[in-house]
Amino acid sequence: MKPIIEVRNLYKKYRIGVKQSYYSLRDSLAEMAKNPFFPFKRKKIDKDSLASDEFWALKNVSFKINPGEAVGVIGLNGAGKTTLLKLLCQITPPTRGEIIIRGKIASLLEVGTGFHPELTGRENIYLNGSILGMSQKEIKKRFDEIVNFAEIEKFLDTPVKRYSSGMYMRLAFSVAAHLEPDILLIDEVLSVGDVTFQKKCLGKMEDITGKGRTVLFVSHNMQIVLRYCQKAVLLDKGEMMKFGLIQEVVNDYLYYKQKVATFRKWTDLGRAPGDDIVRLTEVRLWENNHHAKETIDIRSMIRVDIEYRVLKKGVTLVPSIQLSNEQGIIVFSSNDTDNLWNWKSREEGRYVSSAFIPGNFLSEGSYLLRVVIASYKPPKKHLSEKDLMTFYVVDPGGIDTSRGNYIGRIDGVVRPFLKWITKKYQ
Repeated sequence: MKPIIEVRNLYKKYRIGVKQSYYSLRDSLAEMAKNPFFPFKRKKIDKDSLASDEFWALKNVSFKINPGEAVGVIGLNGAGKTTLLKLLCQITPPTRGEIIIRGKIASLLEVGTGFHPELTGRENIYLNGSILGMSQKEIKKRFDEIVNFAEIEKFLDTPVKRYSSGMYMRLAFSVAAHLEPDILLIDEVLSVGDVTFQKKCLGKMEDITGKGRTVLFVSHNMQIVLRYCQKAVLLDKGEMMKFGLIQEVVNDYLYYKQKVATFRKWTDLGRAPGDDIVRLTEVRLWENNHHAKETIDIRSMIRVDIEYRVLKKGVTLVPSIQLSNEQGIIVFSSNDTDNLWNWKSREEGRYVSSAFIPGNFLSEGSYLLRVVIASYKPPKKHLSEKDLMTFYVVDPGGIDTSRGNYIGRIDGVVRPFLKWITKKYQ
C-alpha cells in the first residue's frame, strides 16, 4: 500500500516585508479534484539565501502517512505547524521539496475557509462540496446530515457573512467531515464553539478515522492529540524533531516544553544573549511569589524577573517584555518604568528587573514571552529574545473571575474582572 501523503525534503521560505503569492484554496482543491494523484513539486534551489529579510518557516521536513492514520502535528508557537498544513492543501507552494497527495483533501485552517460570504449556508454547502469534487447527487444525499450536525437549520438560507464565528465553523466542519474526503486537515479550529459541539466534532473525527480516512490535526491540547491520534509530527522552529508513535512524540514535546516553560538560565556569559554592553543571564516566572509552573491560575499575579549583567558603564538601558498569544497577536508590550534607573546610565554589575502582571488581566490561553534590552542614546537593541518561555493561563470560573459560571468560549485578548453595579428601579 502506498502512503496517502508523502513529504520529501520540504522547505518554505518567506521574505519579511515582501508580499507573497498564494494559490487560493478553491483553485488548489479544484485542481486536486480533477487530478487527485497530482504531485505538488517545486524545482530544487541550488543556493540558500540566509539574508536577514528571509525567514525559513520549514526546513528539510520529510515523512510518510498511510491511509487511515490520525496524525497530530505539535510544537510551540512559531514551529511551522500551520505552514505545513497550508503546503499540504496547496494554499501556498513550497520553496523546495516535494509533496505527493493520493486522494481528495479537505481542510479547516481558519474560520470559513472556502466559503463565499454573500452566499447562504445552503449555497455554500453545495459550493464546498463541488470544490471537494463531489457530485450534486452526493451532496444532496448528505445534505440533511450536514445541516443537522451543524445546528444551523434556522439560518440555512441566510448569507454566511451574517453568521457568528461559531456558526461559521460548525458549518465548515460539518461540510468537510460529511462529504467524506480521503484526507482531513484541521488546524486548532475546534476551539470555536461550545464544549458540547467540540465533543461532537471529536466524535466525528473518531468516526472518520474508523472508516479508514486520514486526519492531520494541529492542536496544543495534548489530551486530545493522545486520544485521537496514532502518530505525531513534532516541529520546532521549522525543523522536524521527531515523527513516530504518539506517546513517544508527545513525551519528547512535553519534556522540551517544560525546559522552556517558566525558567531560563545562561551560565556561560560569552554565549548568553546580548553584546559587549549587556548580557542576559536569567529569566524566571513567578505566580503569587512562588515559582510558576506551566499552567497559571487567571487570578494569580505573575512576576517576570529579568536578570542581566551590565558589562560597560555609562549606558542608559531599558529592559522590556512583550507577550503574544497563541494566534501570534501581541497582547501588550511594557518597558521598565522604575524611577530608580529609568533613563539613567548604569554602573557595571548584576541587575534584576521585575515586571508585574496583575491577576484577572490576561485571557485564558497560551502565551509566549519576549525579552528586550535596549538603549536609546543612541537607539540600539542589545538583545531581543523571542519565545523565551511559554505558559498557559487557566480560568477556573467562580465568583472571583470574569467567567463566573459561564462555560462557553469567551473572546478577547484580555479578561479583566471589572466592577459592575446593577440597580432595580420601580
